Amino acid sequence: MDSTPLIKFLRIRPNLDADLPLPRYMTPHSAGMDICAALENNVVLETGEIALLSTGFAMAIPEGFEAQIRPRSGLAVKHGIGLINSPGTIDADYRGEVKIAVINLGKKPYIFRRGDRVAQMVIKKVYQARLEVVEKLDETERNTGGFGHTG
Repeated sequence: MDSTPLIKFLRIRPNLDADLPLPRYMTPHSAGMDICAALENNVVLETGEIALLSTGFAMAIPEGFEAQIRPRSGLAVKHGIGLINSPGTIDADYRGEVKIAVINLGKKPYIFRRGDRVAQMVIKKVYQARLEVVEKLDETERNTGGFGHTG
């Protein structure tokens, strides 16, 4: 039996967004699927601004998996465009429209257009941990050393 998860996609506005590709792998060995913006009008994102971009789709992820939404490296390096909650997580029980929370960390406004590839999505296996409250934790060499403790 194939252990590859099956992701089911639903177009939210099939008549309006039929021209847009659903998330897809752009090369045979891509880890992430590119996600396109389903915008009715251009969105101008000023420096420091945050916006929520529509994708036009919802999806069903199998139990035991999540979708991580990550920035596209080209947008980040060339224009300073990132995701405000990177990586974003889409849980297996969410069925609403996937939206992309972008931020402009660049030096000038950026224009998002209909069909632009705005993020990438990676499907990951997840585990729900068992939890236990204890009186004391085992000690390690690092122990309570925090940020920058190794120099």
